[in-house]
Amino acid sequence: MERVDLNADVGSGYGRWTLGDEGALLPYVTSANVSCGFHAGDPQLMRRTVLQALRAGVRVGAHVGLPDLLGYGLREMRVTPAEVRDYVLYQAGALAAFLRAAGGRLQHVKPHGALYHMAARDPAIARGLAEGIADLDPRCALVLHGEVAAAAARALEIPFVPEGFVDLDYGADGAPLPTPREVRLAVTPAEAAARAVRLVRDGVVVTRDGVERPLSVRTLGLHADGPASPALARAVREALEGAGVRLVPLGEL
Repeated sequence: MERVDLNADVGSGYGRWTLGDEGALLPYVTSANVSCGFHAGDPQLMRRTVLQALRAGVRVGAHVGLPDLLGYGLREMRVTPAEVRDYVLYQAGALAAFLRAAGGRLQHVKPHGALYHMAARDPAIARGLAEGIADLDPRCALVLHGEVAAAAARALEIPFVPEGFVDLDYGADGAPLPTPREVRLAVTPAEAAARAVRLVRDGVVVTRDGVERPLSVRTLGLHADGPASPALARAVREALEGAGVRLVPLGEL
């Protein structure tokens, strides 16, 4: 039986501001990427989200971003690899502490927004990202897209899990496109479910131009910051299980 992880970005709030119905979404995913305070999240929300995920039987990873709270981490910044390393260690280390306090362990690190796309194309940024993970816990996996990030993970001897998105468009080069937050979830649950099955069973993604491109993935990512997110997650899970795919946390892959 084919196996795949289904992950979602959660904890995307700050103070009195909350975004998305994560309580309704978490039962359908196997891994959660918790915001760590740079692009979203705060200490109280991090603790609550960790506890909520663990109660739902969901493994937890750090969703690390650039220090851009006002821009939700979607704007690229001129940062050095050393700065990226320290940003990752700072954010993931804080989340690891909340997990230890709750009896859990950090499973993975996934960059957010602009940092995700920067690390997928720039070997120096990818190296800084991998160094931050290796400094914290070399058992912790890096979740990202593409060979640039995979090579950085191999060099630092940390696990790498290739990701495909069910709710983002893909460009002609086979990479996910940076999409404004308000447009991201224009995909319907049925469309996301169909994409998930094709990615896992056929290893294929259809680009925005309608071209089929090969894409090997071990985890599927979706976003929790829209009103349709729980329905999307449910549709994806039901479609995968109906296709004979077993959903497991990426730590078990």
